[in-house]
Amino acid sequence: MALRIPKAELPAELRENLIKQLGSVPEPNEVLWNNPKLAEANQEFSAKVGTWDAADASLKTFAHMAVAAQVGCSWCLDINYFAALNQKLDLAKASQVPRWRESQVFTPLEREVMEYAEAMTNTPTTVTDELSASLLGQLGPAALVELTVFIGFANLAARCNTAHGITSQGFSDACEIPLAARPQTSDVASTA
Repeated sequence: MALRIPKAELPAELRENLIKQLGSVPEPNEVLWNNPKLAEANQEFSAKVGTWDAADASLKTFAHMAVAAQVGCSWCLDINYFAALNQKLDLAKASQVPRWRESQVFTPLEREVMEYAEAMTNTPTTVTDELSASLLGQLGPAALVELTVFIGFANLAARCNTAHGITSQGFSDACEIPLAARPQTSDVASTA
């Protein structure tokens, strides 16, 4: 798939900072820079999202990757798996997120979080009272609200990236364990 919107030239300082952080410039930044005000607002919000700490980092990463797998955003899967490596999260688990329903490596809480992420991603959403109540009981209100908004942000990023034709840039090639592929047929009732 080719980019549907051309890349814009980033300011030199921003470009250098991104290369220093990630080794290359993420294509979403270059595409969004066609509208600098929007790109800056997105970067500021993304940075704030990264500082939230009421919910466990692993749970949020698994949720973001579950959204990416469901929407089909290979860029989001790539960068989040790479982020899992840098955050020293459990890569044996992170690598299995695209096929989490078939994998045996996840705890019941992790499975509920990924189920919640997929239910929020379905159109219309399919979050149930039972699933929400279970997560509320296990995580508490602050962490559940954070997880919910984080999943909403993951949907924003994944849907924008796929609409712009942005695909994996190979960030996760640094991970020793290959990222599992999402099964072709899934029992997820997605209409996304």
